[in-house]
Amino acid sequence: MPIDAVEANFDGLVGPTHNYAGLSWGNVASRSNVRAVANPREAALQGLQKMKRLADRGYVQGVLPPHERPHIPTLRALGFSGSDSDVLRAAARDSPVILAAVASASTMWTANAATVSPSADTRDRRVHFTPANLSAKFHRSIEHLVTGRALKSIFADEACFAHHPALPPVSQFGDEGAANHTRLCAAYGEPGVELFVYGQIAMDESAPAPRRFPARQTLEASQAIARLHGLSDARAVFAQQNPDAIDAGVFHNDVIAVGNGNVLFYHEKAFLDEDRVLADVRSRLRGAELEAVRVSESDVPLGDAVSSYLFNSQLLNLPGGKGMLLAVPGECREIPSVSRYLDSLLDAGGPIRAVEVFDVKQSMRNGGGPACLRLRVALTNEELAAMHPGVLLTDELYERLTTWVQGHYRSEMSQEDLADPMLLDESRHALDELTGILGLGSIYDFQRN
Repeated sequence: MPIDAVEANFDGLVGPTHNYAGLSWGNVASRSNVRAVANPREAALQGLQKMKRLADRGYVQGVLPPHERPHIPTLRALGFSGSDSDVLRAAARDSPVILAAVASASTMWTANAATVSPSADTRDRRVHFTPANLSAKFHRSIEHLVTGRALKSIFADEACFAHHPALPPVSQFGDEGAANHTRLCAAYGEPGVELFVYGQIAMDESAPAPRRFPARQTLEASQAIARLHGLSDARAVFAQQNPDAIDAGVFHNDVIAVGNGNVLFYHEKAFLDEDRVLADVRSRLRGAELEAVRVSESDVPLGDAVSSYLFNSQLLNLPGGKGMLLAVPGECREIPSVSRYLDSLLDAGGPIRAVEVFDVKQSMRNGGGPACLRLRVALTNEELAAMHPGVLLTDELYERLTTWVQGHYRSEMSQEDLADPMLLDESRHALDELTGILGLGSIYDFQRN
C-alpha cells in the first residue's frame, strides 16, 4: 500500500547583512554585481513573497533562519581581539576581504544547507540530514555548525530523523549539499533514486576536471553521504557534471538540471556521460518511467541558461496529478531564447504544464535563483507531524515575519556598512527575536555564550 508523503520546501530567510561582495569565484552573477548596493529588506520580502505564493497554492512551505553575521567568533579565531566593536574595526582596517566573507548572507541559499535522504530510501527508515561542509568557499565553510543546530531543532524526534555532522572540511570531501543532489521517484513516499552529481574525482588526478573554475563537489563526498545515509546501490546513482559546463559558470548541478517525481529537466551539456546517467536512473527507478526533458544547445545556449537560471527553478507537482509547475525567476522572460523555449515547452504538452514567474532579483544578483533558496525534504504524514511546526509558513507566520523584516532590516547595504558595530547589534537583536517567533531555541553562538 502506498505511503502518504509530501515534499516540503524549506526556504532560507535572507539575512540582515545581505550585500554584494562577489565572493564566489565561478558564480558569474555573483562576480558581475560585486560592490553594488544591496537592499536587504527588499531581498527578504521577495523571499517571503515567494514562500507565501507557494504556500497559498497548497505546497508545504517551511522557513530556515539566517545566520549571525558578521560572525565575530570566526574573526576571533583568526586573531582579531578586543571588544566586538574592536574586532570589527580591526578586520575592516586590516582585512576587509575577510570581513566581507564573515558578513555574507549566503545562508539564504538553503539548497546548499544539507543533503537529505527520505526514509523511503534509507536502511533504517529514518530521514537523514548531513549539513554541507561547503569547504570550497571560506565564507560558506563557516555555516554548517549553525545549520546543523537549526535542523536538529526542527527535526528533533530521533525515532524519525537522523543527523550527521558535516564531512571533513578538506578539498577531497568538498560537499555542496542538495545543490548537487536530485531525487527521482514514482511518489514521495516510495523508494526513489538519489542522483548525486559531482564535479571531479579528487583522488584521481587523471580523471576529467574543469580547467577554469573549481569543481566544488567531489565523488568521494557524494559516496560518503550515501554511506552515512544508508543508501543501497539500488537507491543511488553517481554522475559527473560536464567540466565544460562548470567552466561556463555552472558552479552547481542545480544551475543546469532539476528533477521532481519521475521528471528530469536538464540541459544537454549537464552531464559528462548523459546516456549512462539516464540508463542508470532508469534501471533503478521503480513504479514509473523516467521522463527526461532535454534542452538542446540550439534551443537555449549554455550561456543563456546560466544568465537566466532556467534550471535553477523549482519543479513542483500540480494538484491532482495534472503534470508539473516550473517556478522560474523573472530573468527567464527577459532572455529571448529562454522565453521562446518556455513557450514551446508548454505547447509540447509534456510533463511540465505550467510556468510561473517569481521576482527574486536581489538573490539573483548574488547568484541564486528560486531553487537555490529552498531545501527539499520529503516527509511521510507521521514525520510531518513529528517535526517542529513553528517553522511551517501560515498566514499568521507570514504576517509576523513580514513585520519582523520591516522592523529590523536596512534598505541599503554597502561593503562599508559591514564594519558598523550598530549593524552587528541590529542583526543580533533581530535574530534573537526570530528564534522566539520560530520557536527554535538558542541556535546562535551569541545566544549560547
